[in-house]
Amino acid sequence: MKITEACHSERSKESSSGFDSCRFVSFRGQTALVGFLFFSSVVAVHALTVAAYNVENYTIADRMVDGFYRAAYPKPEKEKAALRSVITGLAPDILAVEEMGPPAFLDDFRQELKQAGQDFPFTALLEAVDQDRHVAVLSKIPFKEVKRHAAVPITYFGRKENVKRGVLEVVFATAEGDFSVFVVHLKSKYTERKDDPESALQRALEAEAVRDLVLSRHPDPAKAKFIICGDWNDTRGTRPVKAMQKRGDTEIGEILHAADSRGETWTHHYRKEDSYSRIDYLLVSPALKPFVAGGQATIGDGPGVADASDHRPVFLSLKLNPVK
Repeated sequence: MKITEACHSERSKESSSGFDSCRFVSFRGQTALVGFLFFSSVVAVHALTVAAYNVENYTIADRMVDGFYRAAYPKPEKEKAALRSVITGLAPDILAVEEMGPPAFLDDFRQELKQAGQDFPFTALLEAVDQDRHVAVLSKIPFKEVKRHAAVPITYFGRKENVKRGVLEVVFATAEGDFSVFVVHLKSKYTERKDDPESALQRALEAEAVRDLVLSRHPDPAKAKFIICGDWNDTRGTRPVKAMQKRGDTEIGEILHAADSRGETWTHHYRKEDSYSRIDYLLVSPALKPFVAGGQATIGDGPGVADASDHRPVFLSLKLNPVK
């Protein structure tokens, strides 16, 4: 069922050998190698591209459209077309998204991507406390396991609450062992309590709860392959981002360096203040880091990025062979 701008109410790589495994993406006239090939005398190792992307209110929301305020309005077709262009340029095998609407919107998103040449047969969406904006995963390779952590508890000013958007965990099987993707969208800086400006405490508590959940799943990150990705709504030196990387002496993972084709590292444009910051991350566990092609990630700045979302996608390639 297609969601159009006329709707004003919410509804509810192939592993191959040789050069066919190699894919290229053009960013601002530059050509970057996204795939990674390791040639032996017999086979080429496949590169899995994993991307994280806040798609900015792919749902019903109050918004400005062509200079006019629209209440309870779906994502405009211009933005959706730009979003498809960005994702087609990346051609990811695994796409983690934030700010996705309820299931009907994910279905619409998947179908339109398929028409654009990007077929993701496998999808998972998490419905948690925030009923409007969800995290989701679309994949071209099958899931081995999906865990929807909708109730991740925190204690906030003496009250028992949950991480607003929960944590979506998806496990994939590869010839090199299983690896997991944890998709996280931490609390925004919108102030909901005067005694917690910019929701800094709430966001920090959410980050610590997410970290503890990951450690409950993988007590020894040095032996586990996983990614924690998404929009964390804070910059590198803040308590939430630091908490995701380490607990005591235990290293959870490393936030990969990421830059665009011009060397710029911002992922979010705050239009109201015309400011730019890095708040979207790909964190990899110590055991997964050796499988990251080039040892770093990339920020997409290809055609359509400026119109698709107030965020830019972050992606990496993993030297892993999926088990299908």
